[in-house]
Amino acid sequence: MKTSVFDLFKVGIGPSSSHTMGPMRAARQFAVQLEQDQLLGITERIKTELFGSLALTGLGHATDRAILLGLAGEEPERVDPAAIEQIVLKIRADESLVVLGRQRVRFVEVQDLLFLNDETLPGHPNAMRFTAFERAGRILQSAVYYSIGGGFIVREGARPTTDGPAVLPVPNPFSNAAELLELANTRAVPIWRIILENECALRPEREVRERLLAIWAVMNACIERGLTTEGILPGGLKVRRRAPRLLAKIQARHGQPDPLVAMDWVNVFAMAVNEENAAGGRVVTAPTNGAAGLVPAVGRYYRQFIPDSSEEGLLRYLLTAGAIGILYKENASISGAEVGCQGEVGVACSMAAGGLAGALGASNEEVEHAAEIGMEHHLGMTCDPIGGLVQIPCIERNAIGAVKAINACRMAMQESGDHKVSLDQVIRTMFQTGLDMQSRYKETALAGLAVNVKDC
Repeated sequence: MKTSVFDLFKVGIGPSSSHTMGPMRAARQFAVQLEQDQLLGITERIKTELFGSLALTGLGHATDRAILLGLAGEEPERVDPAAIEQIVLKIRADESLVVLGRQRVRFVEVQDLLFLNDETLPGHPNAMRFTAFERAGRILQSAVYYSIGGGFIVREGARPTTDGPAVLPVPNPFSNAAELLELANTRAVPIWRIILENECALRPEREVRERLLAIWAVMNACIERGLTTEGILPGGLKVRRRAPRLLAKIQARHGQPDPLVAMDWVNVFAMAVNEENAAGGRVVTAPTNGAAGLVPAVGRYYRQFIPDSSEEGLLRYLLTAGAIGILYKENASISGAEVGCQGEVGVACSMAAGGLAGALGASNEEVEHAAEIGMEHHLGMTCDPIGGLVQIPCIERNAIGAVKAINACRMAMQESGDHKVSLDQVIRTMFQTGLDMQSRYKETALAGLAVNVKDC
């Protein structure tokens, strides 16, 4: 095992984990490497080249801003979203930036930040190259990074992950869902307990619980901001935030009999998060920014509509969802640029479905079945954002996925006996489908709704 629950659930900013958070982290890491190699003090210029999906949809995903912020020393989990605009405006006005807050280097955007739309690198569709030059123009250092989804980055030539050790020292390692089920059932414990024990091998249990609740607090705060913030989302499509209006309509019907009111709440919770994400607000990758609304929406559904819900149940929810996410991260992909939106909203739906089953006390087999159903009915989903923006169809897609997650959980818990398709099989199928999918349907804005809907 290489992945912790806290690798999947990362606090950051919108609109994209792979196109915003990943590039910001890569840019900062390159700057830190320059400093460690004692090259920052003689660096005159840093050029950034973006390839593949990062080039094609980078402007819509704020990749350009992320690069500048990362070189300046900002980190996704710590940068103040309200300060970003002024930081970027100053860099562009001065035609220079202060790397890591210490070394001023020249920055002329048309020369030093290049979107190479027609070029790809072999490691991943989301590729970027940073090159540092001294005053005479000699190259001091160059490095290629890949943003592989969910804010994870890999430096070319480095070990598989730059976010931690190659293998985590945990007591309950597993490589697929079958092994996870066998572990849990042999010990007669629920899946969430297996994950809790693994996390407690990395940090004290009190810290694990506090960090999970802190993650939930950020998710919940994001819902609340989205429910109360009105206006037009940035980017040029002139998409109006809908969550506040939908909330007002739900509240106006308060007390009236409506058997589907819970669905309306789930919709508005998910849309609130993804409207915040589209606006560049504070979100939690779950497992990505583009799919950030599903897990919070289903979590709020659990807390608001399940009579005996509890904080402990919420912890079970996040731990179980994290277990499912780990399976996808380590056996397939959570990158829309690599496998389409099935790897983002589909994975989030699978996580939320399994997580809800875990919170409700389902058997381990029911958890696995719920997660399988959640993905099975997202297979083949393309990533075709209009204008390269994480708005249409992404925002509504989270709401639909959240409702599907709840339905998948209910279906699994009402079934009896074995089911024909296993979670491992559906994970393999998702990955194979993504690899077979034409690249223009994978976060390039070159096909699908991105070209068939010109004006909104």
